[in-house]
Amino acid sequence: MDELDSAIITELQRDARQTNRELARRLGVAPSTCLERVRALRARGAILGYRAVIAPATLNRGVEAFVSTRLRPLSRSVIDSFKAATIEMPEVLAVYVIAGEEDFLIHVAVPDLARLHDFLVDRLSQRREVLSFRSQIVYQSAHKEVIERLPE
Repeated sequence: MDELDSAIITELQRDARQTNRELARRLGVAPSTCLERVRALRARGAILGYRAVIAPATLNRGVEAFVSTRLRPLSRSVIDSFKAATIEMPEVLAVYVIAGEEDFLIHVAVPDLARLHDFLVDRLSQRREVLSFRSQIVYQSAHKEVIERLPE
């Protein structure tokens, strides 16, 4: 990845909806060069996709929490199955497989504390591979929109 690739990624993280022509203008390159580079970054897997970041509270999901979960028996098939099933739950925003005492970190968003309780007790704890879980409620959050280029 060279400086132009890094600049393309930074610009797309800032605004992924800009046109190729606008992106090329901002970077000072020809539109054809820009388009070729973006396509190459996607082909190499550097750009995984584009998305809209939505405020959960605007969708009546004002309570967010992180749920640390331990599974047993711990095997690749159990991890893959749990990850696939959990990410499909409507309350779940993201699922992370982690190292440490817990095996998963699950980011959820729900309308209120009662619905968080329902999710934990009626959905998550009912899965037979769940050994234990603990939840942490999010009071505030800040998101970094652009991943800065690390020094070489």
